[in-house]
Amino acid sequence: MRDFHKPGRSPIYASEGAAATSHPLATAAAIACLKEGGTAMDAAITASAVLAVVEPAMTGIGGDCFVLLSKGGSDDIIAYNGNGAAPMKAEIGYFQGQGITDIAPDSIHAVTIPGAIDAWCRLAADHGRLGIDKLLQPAIHYAENGFPVAPRVAHDWAQEEEKLRRDDPAAGSYLVGGKAPKVGDRVRLPLLAKTLREIAAKGAAGFYQGWVAEDMAASMKALGGLHTAEDFARHKGDYVTPIATDYKGVKLWECPPPGQGLTALLMLNILTAYGADKAGADPLGADRFHLQLEAAKLAYRERNAHIADPAFAKVSVSGLLSSSHAKALAGLVSQNKALDLGAIGQFPKHPDTIYLTVVDKDRNAVSFINSVYYGFGSGRMAAKSGVLMQNRGACFVVDPAHPNCIGPGKRSMHTIIPAMVTKSGKAVMPYGVMGGDYQPVGQVHALTNMLDYGMDPQAALDCPRAFYDEGTLWVESGIPAATVAGLSARGHNVQPIEDPLGGGQAIWIDWQNGVLVAGSDPRKDGCALGY
Repeated sequence: MRDFHKPGRSPIYASEGAAATSHPLATAAAIACLKEGGTAMDAAITASAVLAVVEPAMTGIGGDCFVLLSKGGSDDIIAYNGNGAAPMKAEIGYFQGQGITDIAPDSIHAVTIPGAIDAWCRLAADHGRLGIDKLLQPAIHYAENGFPVAPRVAHDWAQEEEKLRRDDPAAGSYLVGGKAPKVGDRVRLPLLAKTLREIAAKGAAGFYQGWVAEDMAASMKALGGLHTAEDFARHKGDYVTPIATDYKGVKLWECPPPGQGLTALLMLNILTAYGADKAGADPLGADRFHLQLEAAKLAYRERNAHIADPAFAKVSVSGLLSSSHAKALAGLVSQNKALDLGAIGQFPKHPDTIYLTVVDKDRNAVSFINSVYYGFGSGRMAAKSGVLMQNRGACFVVDPAHPNCIGPGKRSMHTIIPAMVTKSGKAVMPYGVMGGDYQPVGQVHALTNMLDYGMDPQAALDCPRAFYDEGTLWVESGIPAATVAGLSARGHNVQPIEDPLGGGQAIWIDWQNGVLVAGSDPRKDGCALGY
């Protein structure tokens, strides 16, 4: 039960439909879509397109997209991988010959083919009613007529001024006099609006073929990229088989590799093998955070060693998720001392992404994530089409012996992961916690907040967070001093984190009462709404 004496907000309760996104304009657009007869998938695509306009540092049509879907609340979960690939000329020999030993986030070679638009169009055709033309209209409206910059959006935008200044087309569209717009400023993106209209009229072909694709390829080639128009034309996303594990009477579902969802599942398995009850009764206690972050260290080490494009490398999902493997890893954990795993090779930190979820009156439930990876992606914009290109290729390594080595047409290990929880044969919660490498920890933290500590979706997202990164345990300001002291006593190098960790959304489906219970993370500008 919420303590109404303390600041915060309640989860929303609704019966017919609900949506939760990281921006109020996107949530409102999703609800309007549902009321007009759209499915949860229609509403999710509508919201994602709006976010690609109004939250441009976090997402865009130049990025990737992953989706989980429950049709009618079934536990037969559908997964879609909208992950773009490296150009066909991205041979390992080229990089070795150039003396390139890693794909830096600001490298032109970090730009991979965007997968989001193919995903939107395919999913709208397969699981929607309204068609991509109608779904893109709210986004087109905001791009053409302008949108007010929200507070968290302004904060993220300002952090990327220098990056945007380095690219003349990006600076021309996303800076005003060389500066990021301020809170409440109205921004218009006419080039992006033109491209969205092309997609609305022609579907995915309007993006991956014709003048838009030619503009993206030519713009990247002019900057030293290996991209060709054929790389864009050959892109195609895939329906894939989701993976899952059990925890406290529920099943958590994730997209399979090359996504990092397996990391969250492995964390839960380690906690189960160790004994989740040993985390203690205090959700903000040192015992809880110690065990959670020790499980994370071990799971991330496995992620970095094994997760790659399964079309090019064998990823033993069953072995990594086996109870014997979890038991062996759990045996490395001490209740009283932090593990020293050295540098476990986590990929560079970056701000966030966008995650959203929608459930409709037929209880179709969608868990949906879309990203350009770093803030404003690569910071490079295709000059005529206004497409900001992602830098997902920074997740590759340049090592022929590693399964995640860059290669022609290969998809990198991917951080963005939607999640779905099922119980007793039904979907009970589409949810996700955005934030790059943090996402598996964020998902486990939110889920265990609910299952182990009895929180509702809003409280579970509000709850203070911590994350281990390259030898440092970063904590948000809400972590008590006694917990910091307890973690330090166990050998953790605890430091306060400047920016909040991630941001999430969740919708709990209460089948008994016919009610939807939704929450939205206060670390973003967003909200949950229902009707």
